[in-house]
Amino acid sequence: MADPFKSLAATLENRFSGIAAKSLSGVPSELGTITGSGVKLDSFKYEIPDYYVAEWVTELELPAFSLIGTMVAPVDEAGNPIGGGTPSQQTRFDFNETKIGEVRLNWSAGIKPGDRVLAVPVNGGKDAVIVCKVVSSNG
Repeated sequence: MADPFKSLAATLENRFSGIAAKSLSGVPSELGTITGSGVKLDSFKYEIPDYYVAEWVTELELPAFSLIGTMVAPVDEAGNPIGGGTPSQQTRFDFNETKIGEVRLNWSAGIKPGDRVLAVPVNGGKDAVIVCKVVSSNG
């Protein structure tokens, strides 16, 4: 059976690429690098110390999928077994197709110094809005 998470990741990547392409058509964007104290755009000789990060709120659509795992019961709120609970036999968990609204993608949590980003210079180049992290197609 195909990995449902790979399918989900590919679907999200395709959708966000399309959204980004539509929203950025005609907007002058460029590559930059996150530094320890800001962002350095490739075509601008000065580092921009304070930058903005685009916030994406979307609806997440999960296809129907199954996972195989074990269960332990009972557990406390943190998921720790209570009273020496033991794992069950391998069990298949089936999930129905579902939609989850108001999913927020926190880009800034995944950006660190050295990362390449796509940025839109604003306010005459004084500020920049980071649209997304950019990675090589080679992995």
